[in-house]
Amino acid sequence: MELLFAIMVGTLYGCALYLLLRRSIVKLAIGLILLGNGANLLLFSSGGLVRGRPPLVPPDGTVVVPPAADPLPQALILTAIVISFGVLVFAVALIYRTHRALRTDDLDDLVATDRLGEVSEAAHRPIEPVAAGVDPRSDGR
Repeated sequence: MELLFAIMVGTLYGCALYLLLRRSIVKLAIGLILLGNGANLLLFSSGGLVRGRPPLVPPDGTVVVPPAADPLPQALILTAIVISFGVLVFAVALIYRTHRALRTDDLDDLVATDRLGEVSEAAHRPIEPVAAGVDPRSDGR
């Protein structure tokens, strides 16, 4: 089973690096997701795979009965999930803002970020919410 997990970690890392090196920002975000999942699986497999033995101390004992799962990698995975989700949300916010300002998702076209002061003011205005059932292109009548 550890061999299968090692192959999956390598596959996730390989796919993530491939997507991170593409020109599209959306593929970059998907690559970040795969990289986070690969890291979580690596942490999970580093603790060893023990089937059916939670790391609980019996009521009359003082130590965990051996072959039990190690709780430390599980705690690290929970932390890694929160961190990777935070990084992903931040990246999506940056991607959204970049696409709204420059109207492209191609990384090679982002040379225009040197001219951000030249972007029209319409790109900097907040989005106005649209009421349900109202066509935003009509004048509301």
